[in-house]
Amino acid sequence: MFEHLEHLVRLSVEWLRLLVEGLGAVAILLGLLATVQVLWRSRQDGPQGGFGKARVTFARYLTFALELQLAADVLSTAVSPNWDQIGKLAAIAVIRTALNHFLRLEMREEEQGGRSA
Repeated sequence: MFEHLEHLVRLSVEWLRLLVEGLGAVAILLGLLATVQVLWRSRQDGPQGGFGKARVTFARYLTFALELQLAADVLSTAVSPNWDQIGKLAAIAVIRTALNHFLRLEMREEEQGGRSA
């Protein structure tokens, strides 16, 4: 009975992980489409007119996707943790958190630069 329940929980978490990873990929796709739309709308502003706004738009979607991918990694490690997976999760978490931090800094700089211009 317990083994069957454990198998069911592992299977459910794996499906949830797959869903979260898929949502991360969808977020990147939507971000790409939104970025192209921003660039398309701002094409009359000159070659550099909408580039900053497009970068901020894409960075927002990327930060969301990175958070989803990190959540998927946590789910993956939660069902069958071993020291190798925990170490990989820690490295991935540090790298993704650093990427997220620098993306947010860049978005903030771009938004402040856009306000002062």
